[in-house]
Amino acid sequence: MSENKMIIEPLPGYKEVTPFVYAGFFPVSNEDYNALKGAVEKLAMSDSALATEPENSPVLGFGLRIGFLGLLHMDIIKERLEREYDLDLVVTNPSTDYKVVLTDGSRLDVKSASDLPDAAKIETIAEPWIKGEIIVPKDYVGAVLGLINEKRGHQTNLSYIEGRSLISFEAPLANLLTDFYDQLKSSTSGYGSFNYDLADYRVEDLVRVDFYVAGEMVPSLSLVAHRTEAERVGREITKKLKEVVPRQSFAIPLQAAIGGRFIAREDISAFRKDVTVGLYGGDVTRKKKQLEKQKKGKARMKKFGKVEIPPEAFMVMLKRD
Repeated sequence: MSENKMIIEPLPGYKEVTPFVYAGFFPVSNEDYNALKGAVEKLAMSDSALATEPENSPVLGFGLRIGFLGLLHMDIIKERLEREYDLDLVVTNPSTDYKVVLTDGSRLDVKSASDLPDAAKIETIAEPWIKGEIIVPKDYVGAVLGLINEKRGHQTNLSYIEGRSLISFEAPLANLLTDFYDQLKSSTSGYGSFNYDLADYRVEDLVRVDFYVAGEMVPSLSLVAHRTEAERVGREITKKLKEVVPRQSFAIPLQAAIGGRFIAREDISAFRKDVTVGLYGGDVTRKKKQLEKQKKGKARMKKFGKVEIPPEAFMVMLKRD
């Protein structure tokens, strides 16, 4: 006897949801990691677009790298985790995924800058571009076009609808992930509205920018930037890190690098203690000996000292001027 097999075909038009914005979510206290993991699993039951995988940072401890459909999706999930599940979170710099072709012909889908292989092994890197639309009053068109150009985008169309302007443009998604929406609201006095769709992946001259604190690379701070913007981004972030990394008893260099070449540097000066207090009388050589002894002691501290990086260091990545 032959059995009649029913073939069920899905309705046309549906496709698998693919996240293309990723960020690391870490609890402020490592004791809350299981609570974070459980909360995300509950949210994922009603939100199939969430993609998660464990992530371990030497600085932030255990956390999750979560994929989202876009920035609004990420903000909603972050807000729900904090309000509904009472979690205190540190969110690392949001990034997108990159299509990497290696010199041996193999292909990689990289979701974090720290996962990029050595530059000598990379043939091309393609990043996602978006097609966006911004609606603003006519008086703000010039400011918006300037903002789009700053983000390495370009205008594709400009039309007018009942006293308002509709600006169509294309831009790399990575350049819109940090503070584009805030800058748009600021430059349009709050009147600008923005929406976008993913267009395609385009090969660009992209490099990985790494950040070093006291000579040690911090992978969680690494990011991917266009070569023409890398030095500016490196200078901006090292300056902001200088404001949040606490001073120590030894000097702390903050550096940005592309491969083995450093492109920016800021220094956090050491606390200084006057070791000559109480030295009265005698010649100046006594003070010189004490200062030389202090100098050698600080050199040893610099060699063996470890710098604790506060969570605020990762929050500066979310706001870049």
